[in-house]
Amino acid sequence: MAGAFPIATAKFETMGISSIQSTIISKSINGKKLSRTIDNQRFSFTAKVIIGKRSDIYGSLMAFIMKQRSGKENFTIIPPEVEDARGNESGTVLVNGVHAVGDTTIAMDGHNNDGTHKFRAGDFLKFASHNKVYMVVADVQASSNASTVTIEPPLLTALVNDSVVTYDNVPFTVHLTNDIQEFGVVGTAKDGALLYQFEFDVEETL
Repeated sequence: MAGAFPIATAKFETMGISSIQSTIISKSINGKKLSRTIDNQRFSFTAKVIIGKRSDIYGSLMAFIMKQRSGKENFTIIPPEVEDARGNESGTVLVNGVHAVGDTTIAMDGHNNDGTHKFRAGDFLKFASHNKVYMVVADVQASSNASTVTIEPPLLTALVNDSVVTYDNVPFTVHLTNDIQEFGVVGTAKDGALLYQFEFDVEETL
C-alpha cells in the first residue's frame, strides 16, 4: 500500500465509474443461454485533477504517482461524486450477525432512526477490514433501528458481527492501470508558472 490519494476531493473529479465483471455466455443447441462468471467484480474509474501549478498541488501529486511504480502499488481514493450516500442515514451502522462469503443480503443495526431510504440503491458501502467496495442495489428501510441490505457483488470475504459499515466517504482501494503517466502542460499562469493537468485510470484492487 502506497498511501491515500493526496489531493482534496474539491480539486479533482472522477468520471465514468464502471463495473467490471467477466462472464462467459454461450447458447445450447436449443437456444438456451448458458452463462458463468469467471472472476470477481471490481470497479474502475478515471480521475481528472484540476488545472494547477507545480507549486500548489502538482509537485506532491507527481511524487505520489511515482511512488505507485505504475500499477505495482495500491492506494486509496474517495471519488468526490459519490462521497455522500444518497440515503438519509447518519448513525454508526454495524453488521448484525455473521455473514458468509457469497451472501448478498446483510443484516445491519445501529441505524439512527427508523424509516425509509436509510440507504438508496446505488450507494456504496465498505465493511471494516475489507478492501472491497459493494453497492446497495435496493432502497433500505429500517425498523427497530435494524435493516436488511441487499448488495452486489456477493461478499468476497466473510463478515463478523458488529463490523462497522462505512457509507459516506467510502475509500476505494485501487491501482493505476497504465504504465505511462503524463503530466500535461496546458498553459501558463499570469505569473508565468506552467499550468498542469493530469488524468489517470484506476481499477479496484481485490
